[in-house]
This record gives sequence, C-alpha cells and structure tokens, in this order.
Amino acid sequence: MKTYQDLMNAGGADNDRAKFCIDAVQEFRGDPLFRTARDADAYYRHLNPTIMRAQKMVYNLLGQATPDIYRPNHKIPCRFFFYFVTQEIMFLLGNGVIFSGMKDKDKRLGRDFDSAVQRAGRYALCGGMSFGFWNHDHLEVFPLFSADEPSFCPLWDEETGMLRAGIRWWQLAPDKPMRMTLYESDGITEYVAEAASAGQIGEAKVLKAKSQYKTKVVRSEATGEMVYGAGNYSTLPIIPLYNVNRQSELIGGRETLDAYDLMVSGLVNNTDEGNLIYWVLKNANAMDEEDDARFIEQLRRTHVAHADGDDGVGIESHTLEVPVDASEAAIDRLRRQLFDDFMALDVKEISGGATTATQIRAAYEPLNQKTSMFEYCVTDFLRQILALVGITEEPTYRRDTIVNATEELQNILSAASYLDLDTMTRQICGVLGLIDDADEIIKKRKEEELDRFSGEDEEEEPEEEEETEAEE
Repeated sequence: MKTYQDLMNAGGADNDRAKFCIDAVQEFRGDPLFRTARDADAYYRHLNPTIMRAQKMVYNLLGQATPDIYRPNHKIPCRFFFYFVTQEIMFLLGNGVIFSGMKDKDKRLGRDFDSAVQRAGRYALCGGMSFGFWNHDHLEVFPLFSADEPSFCPLWDEETGMLRAGIRWWQLAPDKPMRMTLYESDGITEYVAEAASAGQIGEAKVLKAKSQYKTKVVRSEATGEMVYGAGNYSTLPIIPLYNVNRQSELIGGRETLDAYDLMVSGLVNNTDEGNLIYWVLKNANAMDEEDDARFIEQLRRTHVAHADGDDGVGIESHTLEVPVDASEAAIDRLRRQLFDDFMALDVKEISGGATTATQIRAAYEPLNQKTSMFEYCVTDFLRQILALVGITEEPTYRRDTIVNATEELQNILSAASYLDLDTMTRQICGVLGLIDDADEIIKKRKEEELDRFSGEDEEEEPEEEEETEAEE
C-alpha cells in the first residue's frame, strides 16, 4: 500500500504524479482493507458474496467437477448486516447532531450536515473507516468503497500514521476511463487515464491543474462565475472517521452470516427438491458406474425407468425425509448468535405487552454499550471537522428507545415533588415521543399562565375603584 512518503518521492512532475496515482489505486484494490470494505458493502446491499458464489457440484466418471444442473440451487441472502448497521447508526445519529449553543446550524454547517454524518458513520461501520472532506461550506463523505460513490485511497504518513493525502477515484467499468482526484494539504489535482484494455489502465494526464480548497466566487448573470479569491486550510481538510478497533463490523460476524444464509438456502432447496430419493437396482450386476450415471440421468430427464422382469431385474425407490426440524433449530440458534455477536437489539425479546421498563433497559444494554464506544469515534471526528470551520461547540446526541410508557410516566409523576415543572414537561414529552415539541409546549404553558394572571388583575381593578368612590 502506497504512503505519503512514496508520493513525495515520486517527483513533482505531472506525469510522475499521475503514474503514482494509477499505481497507488491499483495496489490499494488488492489491499485487505479495501477487499473487506467491498465485501461489507455487498453484505449491506443484501448480496452475500459467499452465498452468491456457492454452486453445487457433481463429479463425472473422470473425477471432474461439473455444476449440478438438476438439483435446486436457491441463494437466499439475509438482511441482518443491513439491519445491524442501520440500527446502530440510527440509534446514535437518528436525531442528528445537537449543538446546544448553535442557532444557525444549517447556515454554518450546511443543510445536509446530519445526513452526511450518518453516511460517514455507515461507511465507517462497513469498511472500518470513512473520510469527511470539509468542502468550503459543507461536508462531503468519502468511503473506502461504495457501489454508488467514488472510492478513496488514503495515503498515510509512515512516521506519524496521520492522513496526509488521498486519492479519490471513479471508474464505471474496466474498459472505461478512470477519473482520479489527488488531495494534498496545498490543493487538489485531477487526473484522467484511458483504459488501454479490459482491466488495464493506460497513461494518465492532468485533467485540471492544482487548485486551492477555499475559493470565493462572484456570480453574475452577465459574466457568469468568476473566482476572485482562494486559499488553503492549515491542514488537510479530510478527516478520518474510524470504527472501533479500526475494523469493519463484518469481521468476526461474516462466518455466522454465511452459515445462516447457507442453512436457510439449504432448507429451501431440500424442500423444493422434495424428499431425497435414491434407487436400488436388483439383479443388475452387469451395470457399471457409467450405466448407473446414464440411468440416473434418464430418470431426471424423463422420470421413467425400464426393467426387464424376465431376468429378474427390479427397481425400488427409497426416500429420505427432509430434516426440517433440525434445520429450523439450527437456523434459530444462528439467529440468536448473530444478535449476540453484533450486540444488537432483538425486538422480539421486548415485544410482549407486559414487558417492564427494567427488562427493556436490559435488552438495550448491549446496543447501548456498543454505540457508546462508537460515539467516542464520532465525537473525535466531529471535533476535527468543527476545528476547520472555527466552531467550538461540543456535539451531543439523543438516543431514542422503546419504553413501557405507563411505567415510565408513573416513575416521572412519583418524582414530581423533586422536579420543577419544566423538567417534568420535558420528561413526559420524551416518553410520549414529543421531545422535539417540548420547548414549544413549555412556552405556550407559560404564555397561558401569564395571560391568566393578567386577566385576574384586570378583574380586580374595577372593584378597587368602586370602593374608592364609596369612601368619597
């Protein structure tokens, strides 16, 4: 895998740097980090590469393996990896990033900031890491690999391990040109390389000379756009977001996912094939293995078998029942193992109406602990992004959980003597799913109280005037 020092040693000429970018991308495609991110992206899209490559084989008389075209070969990938990654991301970032002291968040960070952070988190869980690029006034996200976005090849510093540069590339197909963008601390350079042949890349050339990161643009209907100012950040404006241990969530759980998919597919294939049938030929000693193979092939093709009764030849079919109960037990065991391995919330455990608040909290605890570890990674990522913008507010998050509403409300009301009314209102709104409207509800309540007190004062004034007149 190429490093930042390799880029510096490549020379300053455009041709040298273009060739370095091609070599770095080609080498990175074979790196285990990239291959894991690519496979995790396939699992996330319900395309288990292991089950998709699975093929039943049979052996001919020469011992050669050939695809079995007779038996069913259904391939049924599960959606568990998508579920686990989505659950963790939305549990932490589903309500967006909260800055208590920031009034103009959309203006300072962009309207799509929260969705960009969610995408960065998803790519980090799938690939082990992702990268956030602060592009002047908004956040862009670079994944190691994604089927619908350009990939990113990081160039690490050999001495410090810090990210010092990176190459973002896009190629529609092996026989199409490759677009590459080299990000360095002093600017951006774009390259393009034509495909010499299928799977081979020719020489690259500069598509756009190096430009600085921060630009100021004047827009005019008469002259169009005109850049009148440019500059760079004090450091590379690309910040890595790491997952815990800097590794993909797929690592350690892939084998269980594959076993679950294979068990489900095998159960469906056996059911589709019906009962497993084998044949017993009596008084057919003259038949060799080649004759047996022809006999089975004819049965599968025509479902008809001929026997000569005069010579005592007979055919008997025997069946083996599909082991449905054993398969279902194994599938259920693997499902529980998946939730344990990924520390995910299984809603089936808390679906009962009599589930207490304590049981719900216990069911959430593995997901809560796992998400708390990832929260440190996200917070560190956001602090570095905000430092580029000059924002000092600390990010916070709000996690939504399933609750036993009746029990939670009773607990809140029992503590009414120790809490002020505003706190009580916020807690009750949180249980009822109205937390976003809590401030507005408190505001309206205070306005109503103020109007009520004002009305009482107005009613008392005429009585005082009448008493004064009577005294006169």
